[in-house]
Amino acid sequence: MKKIVYLPFLGAFLEGVGVTLQKKILRKHKINTRNYIVYGFLAVVLVMLPFIYFFWEVHPEALDPFNVGVMAIIVAFSIIANLLVIYSLKREDVSEIEPIRLMQPLFTILLAFILSFFFVIYENERNVSILILSIVASVALLFAHVEKHHLKFNKYALAAMLGSFLFAFELAISKLILQHYNSVTFYFIRSLLVFLIVWFMFHPKINSIKNGTKGMIFAGGIIWVIYRLIMYYGYQTFGIVFTTMLFILAPIFIYLFAWMYLKEKVNWKQILSSVVIVVCIVIAIIIEA
Repeated sequence: MKKIVYLPFLGAFLEGVGVTLQKKILRKHKINTRNYIVYGFLAVVLVMLPFIYFFWEVHPEALDPFNVGVMAIIVAFSIIANLLVIYSLKREDVSEIEPIRLMQPLFTILLAFILSFFFVIYENERNVSILILSIVASVALLFAHVEKHHLKFNKYALAAMLGSFLFAFELAISKLILQHYNSVTFYFIRSLLVFLIVWFMFHPKINSIKNGTKGMIFAGGIIWVIYRLIMYYGYQTFGIVFTTMLFILAPIFIYLFAWMYLKEKVNWKQILSSVVIVVCIVIAIIIEA
């Protein structure tokens, strides 16, 4: 249990760095969404390639039709979610999108709660109180986007919300099949499939990306690999709800980095909304624990 002392800080820090780096690449280096998602997943695959020989582990159950279907859903939702979130980041400030991104942990907890009624593997994730806390957090989210009695939910905000929900769904159902893989193997297979599909869909030109940008994308690949492996380890070891708590420090880092390196302003409504949502998540996790 000593490992969980540093894992939340490391995971949250990596998410904060990763989101800020994404924003910088998309805006300052003027790379389009399609190229970014293709080369982002290529970077993840290349980072993991030297290690996959040592960590390759796939149990026979992984090839059962149901488990193959779950993997297919994970890959499909990952592609759509990445496209939506990257699209929103290219147009909106990180600080504006972050209250919406903060809904992802709540979505994940809520989905784990729903799945607990259908699958034994989720039986320790059930608590009705989470539903009430989710409603409170949702109202706080709306508050952050209301200006002069009008909702400020533009297409970029809606893209971020839908992307966050799909990411949450992907993460929640991952627990169904994680037991049939080593975490490194699972993330490698998922990322490789996503990369091959988006490469076939978009056919990007690598010459259109500067060397400095390629280096930043590769650095992002390293960050996201470590981040996801910590998350998957937590799901298998401590459960979805408890692991979600370990990563809620990320918004603090994201706001800090956005202010320090992207020169973005944060208004009081966004801060208050994020605080309320984070408090709801913390309370939900304490109750669940």
